[in-house]
Amino acid sequence: MNNGAMTTPHIPPTLRVDFVSDVSCPWCAVGLGALQAALANVAPGITAELHFQPFELNPHMSAEGQDTIEHLTQKYGISAEQARANGETIRQRGAAVGFTYDPERRSRVWNTFDAHRLLHWAELEGPAQQLALKQALLKAYLTDGKNPSDPVLLVQLAGAAGLSTDRAREILASDTYADATHAREQEFLDAGIHSVPAIILNRQHLISGGQPVQVFERALRQVAGEVPPAQETTA
Repeated sequence: MNNGAMTTPHIPPTLRVDFVSDVSCPWCAVGLGALQAALANVAPGITAELHFQPFELNPHMSAEGQDTIEHLTQKYGISAEQARANGETIRQRGAAVGFTYDPERRSRVWNTFDAHRLLHWAELEGPAQQLALKQALLKAYLTDGKNPSDPVLLVQLAGAAGLSTDRAREILASDTYADATHAREQEFLDAGIHSVPAIILNRQHLISGGQPVQVFERALRQVAGEVPPAQETTA
């Protein structure tokens, strides 16, 4: 029997997700695809507010860039064969979450700072615009092999993401958001983030790397309080 008491409707918890990454990082594309699949699995019971945070894998990369295989062998001390094998592994992991990574087209590594400046601006414009720009940047570089430091391309991608091309052009022609982007990068470096992708839930729970969908899904449910944390076991 209804005694007249009011019932409070259930409001799905909204998690803050800080996705620290570089647009030149193929594992970041894998991680984003897996995270989005996990978010789809937990919806509508759990929602997320996604923020893309800057991280430069190669902050001192020159304007002319560097051959990708040459760069990978020098930076990580691996052979060209190992670099190509790693690329194939990432290609397969990307395909599993709906992202097309083409290591053959990704022939050079470029400076990505201007892309991060545009992403900083896009966040101010709205989460949908920032997500659209991030996805466009990842596809342009990792799928199509385009240069993410090319201002003409960056303006085109901003427009495709629903942003003002005139404003994008103004930003790229100046140092707008440079200090803010550097400050945000330093904030996460100071927090101990030295590899990407790094996904931080509610500013305190860190998930490192391009993890499988089920890892992200369980973490989302744990932080939202749907399931208890996994019990540690000892041998």
